[in-house]
Amino acid sequence: MSIIADFPLCRVLTPLAGIYGGVIALRNRLFDWGILPSEHFPLPVICIGNLAVGGTGKTPHVEYLVRLLSGRYRVAVLSRGYKRRTKGFRLADRTDSSETIGDEPFQLKTKFPQLMVAVAEDRRAGIRRLWELPEEQRPQLLLLDDAFQHRYVKPSFTILLTDCHRLYTRDALLPVGRLRESSQGANRADVVVVTKCEPLPTERDRAVIREELALREGQTLCFSEIRYGDLSPLFPEEAQPRTLASLAAEEILLCTGIAHPEPLERWLRQHTKRLTSIAFPDHHAFTEADMRRIDAVYQQMSSSKLIVVTEKDAARLRTCSLLPSIWRASLYYLPITVGFSAADERLFNRLIESHIESFSNERKAE
Repeated sequence: MSIIADFPLCRVLTPLAGIYGGVIALRNRLFDWGILPSEHFPLPVICIGNLAVGGTGKTPHVEYLVRLLSGRYRVAVLSRGYKRRTKGFRLADRTDSSETIGDEPFQLKTKFPQLMVAVAEDRRAGIRRLWELPEEQRPQLLLLDDAFQHRYVKPSFTILLTDCHRLYTRDALLPVGRLRESSQGANRADVVVVTKCEPLPTERDRAVIREELALREGQTLCFSEIRYGDLSPLFPEEAQPRTLASLAAEEILLCTGIAHPEPLERWLRQHTKRLTSIAFPDHHAFTEADMRRIDAVYQQMSSSKLIVVTEKDAARLRTCSLLPSIWRASLYYLPITVGFSAADERLFNRLIESHIESFSNERKAE
């Protein structure tokens, strides 16, 4: 079923979506015809992206690949660094923050301190800078975060994510829907992952989605789900980790700055009957007014209470000077990972590993 009917202004916006779609289609054709150049690079470049604006789970899928590959390769992650206050290429180090490299890159660097994380608006220039590093530091493998539409780079392998609650086949082009380009763009993907499944689909449901997506020959379809860990304190020196089972007696104030907080809300409601949610826009920069708004709700809650934020928001809040000190002992974040069925995990991992191996073998043969 199409989501277009959810937009009351769709009749007004549809002509704009048509114009936007025409421009994007022409741009893609120019790349397909070689009039606009796509640059290849001498290392495996795995692109993780989507057709829609935000909310498909790119960061946890990047983390999955980091865990899968870091033990065998020098892995680098290159991102645009959305909403950072710096410009140009920047190779992250321990002095960086979400303000200098952006939310997701900072989260990755915090979680994986040894991981090479870089940001650049111009991904092509960013890859060149990484390749210019001394040979012993140069990445052997690059994960290109959120760059499906950045066609000046020709990835060696492309992973396309689509939210199971809003498949790209049920969406519409901006500004009517959330698609950055038409669903035909999915033809560029090597693997399509249907994300945020609740729970992982049955074989019958998989077949229905496979038929709807109508992937071309040679493309692979996988399904993933979000898996939540136990609550972790933002300030470990002032609080202990909490299991989800311990939340039954707690009143929870959930504060989110992500695109789609609904799955997280549903998950927490399974563990507590007392949940209040305050949602901010994706990549939200918390202000003093926001802190007052949150605190006004917090002060009205019972004595047994916790503030829960997302892992992405935690990266910013941990160093936020506006954060009231009274929250520190009750401020937690909920770690997330992605998981596949056993069969899909074997298939997905084998595809990634086989691609890297074949790429390396082709390079040696040149």
